[in-house]
Amino acid sequence: MLIVDEKKLAALLKEVKVIAVIGAVDKPGRPVDRVCRYMMDMGYEIVPVHPKRENVWGLKTYKSVKDIPVPVDLVNLFRASRFCADHAREVMELEALPKCFWMQQEIFSPEVRELFAGKNITVIEDRCIMVDHKNLVGKK
Repeated sequence: MLIVDEKKLAALLKEVKVIAVIGAVDKPGRPVDRVCRYMMDMGYEIVPVHPKRENVWGLKTYKSVKDIPVPVDLVNLFRASRFCADHAREVMELEALPKCFWMQQEIFSPEVRELFAGKNITVIEDRCIMVDHKNLVGKK
């Protein structure tokens, strides 16, 4: 399901509590760092995912979304479009599926839309979760 309705998007952002961030890196100046620090400041639980790092933002970091021991509400991708379908396949193997698979600005994947068609997962493409949160939800 692809959301463009901003009221539904705002409701989703209010409902979400735990966000897995694929491509997590805490290098100052990088979009992923700025966005995730903002989301943490807004009260979201961020679960970093990176194949080589063990600690990002002072948080335990998992090699794959499949290694996360708790259910996540939203998977947020900071990876090139060509990697999205592989991550979507990993997400589909989870015991509890997230509410949303979010691809940040300039990230698109028709294959991801196809993989999640008929599943109860909202697919967001080419949108910044921080910008949408600021515009649609604001301070919690």
